[in-house]
Amino acid sequence: MNIKTIGLTVVLLLGLSFVTSCSSSNNNASVAVENYYHALTSKDYNLLINNSCSDWELFAKTDYESFAAITASLSEINCQISGKENKFTLVSCSGKIIANYGNEVLEIDLADQMYLTIEEGGDWRMCGYR
Repeated sequence: MNIKTIGLTVVLLLGLSFVTSCSSSNNNASVAVENYYHALTSKDYNLLINNSCSDWELFAKTDYESFAAITASLSEINCQISGKENKFTLVSCSGKIIANYGNEVLEIDLADQMYLTIEEGGDWRMCGYR
């Protein structure tokens, strides 16, 4: 291998690394749902709204308000694209939200819902569940 080949290889690897790092935003429907729940449990309202489609923002605010007075964390969240339905990409998740209401601990199983996502403004966003 000569110096020119090594240099070209390094440039290509750096370029690939740059493209990969730039694509870490919500370019995947499943990541949008995971980000939504991370924002909800960490009580980051702006991030929660940024990960919600425009039609879901009012519901996201309601979710946020219902978690505002409790301590919550995520346990082993893992979301995957599971199909299409009309304009939505469906996402299924495993894992739980552990919600602490003082002396009571509630576990919310994320597998109990099917999540609706949509690409809006160049990013994937949570748009509801059923």
